[in-house]
Amino acid sequence: RPIFVGDPNNGSPLNKYLRTDSPVLRPREYLQQLRQVYLGKIGYEYMHIADRDACNWLRDRIWNEKPMDKEKKLSTLDRLAWADMFERFLAVKWAGAKRFGLEGCESLIPGMKALIDEAGEHGVSDVVIGMPHRGRLNVLANVVRKPTSHIFHEFDVGTESEGTGDVKYHLGTSFNRRTLHGKRIHLSLVANPSHLEAVNPIVVGKTRAKQFYIGDSVGTTAMPILLHGDAAFCGQGVVYETLHLADLDNYSTGGCVHIVVNNQIGFTTDPSCSRSTPHPTDVAPSLQIPIFPVNGD
Repeated sequence: RPIFVGDPNNGSPLNKYLRTDSPVLRPREYLQQLRQVYLGKIGYEYMHIADRDACNWLRDRIWNEKPMDKEKKLSTLDRLAWADMFERFLAVKWAGAKRFGLEGCESLIPGMKALIDEAGEHGVSDVVIGMPHRGRLNVLANVVRKPTSHIFHEFDVGTESEGTGDVKYHLGTSFNRRTLHGKRIHLSLVANPSHLEAVNPIVVGKTRAKQFYIGDSVGTTAMPILLHGDAAFCGQGVVYETLHLADLDNYSTGGCVHIVVNNQIGFTTDPSCSRSTPHPTDVAPSLQIPIFPVNGD
C-alpha cells in the first residue's frame, strides 16, 4: 500500500528528491526511482563530505538531473564518432607506431568537451589541461584542436628535427575554442615529460598565475583539468601533494577537476598488485572531494 516518506516531526515530504509531486508512493515506486538514480551509469560518493549544505546541494542536483535532449545526444554521438575514427585511422595508417591510444575510453572526449562547454556557461574563460600519454593525441586533435595534419606529419618524420625535439605524445598546444553556446574559451594543454604526474603542480600553478594577473581572487575565470591513469593517481606521491594545495590561500585555484581514466591495468601491473584499496580514487575522500565513478562503456 502507499506510504509517506518524509520528516515525521513537521510532516515535510521528501518529494523534492523524488521525480514526482506526490508525497505518498508505493514502496515499489520508491525503489524504482532509487534504482534509476543510484544504479545507473554514474555512481555518487559524497557522504564523506562534512559540510551538510554541500551534500544537500549535490543530492538536489543528482535527484533532479535533467535528461539529455535530442540535440545534445546527437552532439555527443558526433564527438564520440570523431574520437573513435581518430584512433581507428592511426591504428591502420601507423600500425606499428607507439601512440598510447584511447581505445576503450573514447567517451573521455565528449565528456571533456561537455565539461568545457558547461564551464564556459559559468564564466570560465581559460582552461589549463595536464595529462599523461594515454589519449593525449586524441585530446590534442579533438579537444584542443591541434591540426591533425601536424600530428600525422609527426608520425611520418618525427619531432626530433624541429621544435623541442620531444616525442609527439609529450607535446602540448593552445587554442581559442568556441563552445556550443558561442562562448570563447582559451584551452592550453601543458607539455609533460615521461614522469606522468610531474605536470600536476605546473598546471595548478599556471592556473593560479592566470587568475592572479586577471585579478580573480575567487577562482572563477580559469579552471585546471588534470587527467590521470588509474595506477598513477593512487601510486604517485605528487598527486596527493598537489591535492593538499587545494585549500591553501596562496595556492588555491578555487577547484580542480580530476579525471581518472581507468583502463584496468597500470601499464604492466594488475590493480590487485598495485594498490591496497578497491578503487584508485579512494585516496581522495580525506580532502572532502566528491567522487563520481562513471561507466565509460
